[in-house]
Amino acid sequence: MAAIFYAGDSTVKFNKASTYPQTGISQAMLLYLADGVEMKSYAQNGRSTKSFLDEGRLALMEKEMKEGDYLFIQFGHNDEKDDPARHTDPDTTFKENLMKFIQAARENGAYPVLITPIARRHFNDQGKFLPGSHGAYPEAVRQTGKEAGVPVIDLTAITETYLNAVGDLASKAYFMWPGDNTHLKPEGAVIMAGFLSEELRKLGSPYADLLDSKNVVIENQGLDVS
Repeated sequence: MAAIFYAGDSTVKFNKASTYPQTGISQAMLLYLADGVEMKSYAQNGRSTKSFLDEGRLALMEKEMKEGDYLFIQFGHNDEKDDPARHTDPDTTFKENLMKFIQAARENGAYPVLITPIARRHFNDQGKFLPGSHGAYPEAVRQTGKEAGVPVIDLTAITETYLNAVGDLASKAYFMWPGDNTHLKPEGAVIMAGFLSEELRKLGSPYADLLDSKNVVIENQGLDVS
């Protein structure tokens, strides 16, 4: 069976008990995958496309990646930070780095999938959701996917719609709140992975083949996020 190689940051990372209840999307994805599909999460806290590449993490993935596997690429949270070790420009270096991931997947016969970062839980004092927490980076992912002919799963747009719908109070249960409006608790990770799984299903084969045949998606709790 195929394996999913997941490159990303702390919102994606496969956490251990030492950081519980923080949970990454790659963990929760296990609930949705078909039997035999392996999750190989290389995501790490604080990584951007730049630092991930500079540390040789993509090179490590390439050593294991084989024809018919999948490379999920989800960055943005840390590329936007004002840190020379991590910062990339959304119009230039960020897109160039994403292309390096895409090229690596193709050279190894794997299917690349670009995923925009999940929205931060930002609400004002009146409880109104504030979109746009990742600036130009989600659009850079979309443009790269279009230019490279690679599927893009727009979790930024989906999660912004979702957070606006559920509101300030209810959404606290899904994040490491109080004080942390970025990282997910188990409940939040399951919902975000559900969104991702539903978008994979919409892409059809071979992407939908990764999912459990019963295709039960725990995602929007009855909300229309289309």
